[in-house]
Amino acid sequence: MEISALTRSVVKRNHAIIAPDGYINSNVPGWTNCTVNVIINEQMGARLCQTLITLREGGQLLGRTEASQIFFYVVGGQVQVTVDGQTRTLAEGQYVYVPTGQEYRFEQPTEGTQVLTFHKVYEPLAGHDAPGVYFGERDLSKAPVYMNDEALRIQELLPNELGFDMAVNIFTYGTGGHLPMVETHIMEHGLMYLQGQAIYMLDQQWYPVKKGDSIWMAPYCQQWATAMGQEPSVYIYYKNVNRFPTTV
Repeated sequence: MEISALTRSVVKRNHAIIAPDGYINSNVPGWTNCTVNVIINEQMGARLCQTLITLREGGQLLGRTEASQIFFYVVGGQVQVTVDGQTRTLAEGQYVYVPTGQEYRFEQPTEGTQVLTFHKVYEPLAGHDAPGVYFGERDLSKAPVYMNDEALRIQELLPNELGFDMAVNIFTYGTGGHLPMVETHIMEHGLMYLQGQAIYMLDQQWYPVKKGDSIWMAPYCQQWATAMGQEPSVYIYYKNVNRFPTTV
């Protein structure tokens, strides 16, 4: 019998590890016949929201973006998506970015389809148009080597353009791969492991993590990671970009 008081989840002032063993379900208006887990949110001090949705047969996600843009990534399964007059079927590894002021509809999922979302309040930039709807897919051939280390590869999922104030990337660590430095920076991160396992250092504390775990990192939370085990470790992550740093 497992001891119910044990968990790998940790919530600190400037970082968190959220393992699936502690999920509590939420209700989101318009998201029906599905299980919604709000993993990262402003209530914990973050400036983004990250959710994981598990759709049952007949499940739907119906809504309209307002102040926040939403990035939807299919972790597993298949679902039909309609946004801005475009209808596509998205399967594992495919995604859609929905800017503000757009209605979206997800329907006809296969049983157990999982969709990961990142939400951020959009900050307009004078002289640059706000982004439009953007579809794409995970593709390792589009993931160049990171910092001359063949064990590290990053695929940028959104265009590297100033109209975007958020980036979403997939970071692949080959076996033995590790960050070449302890990173200390202004960007905030929300991420979820898609494959493998790793050791992650956050604010000088060490954590074992694996597929299904999520991590929040506040600005200037020191971070370092290394892959562990016999397969690559892979995570998808959000960061805020392309805006002048302010105190508001």
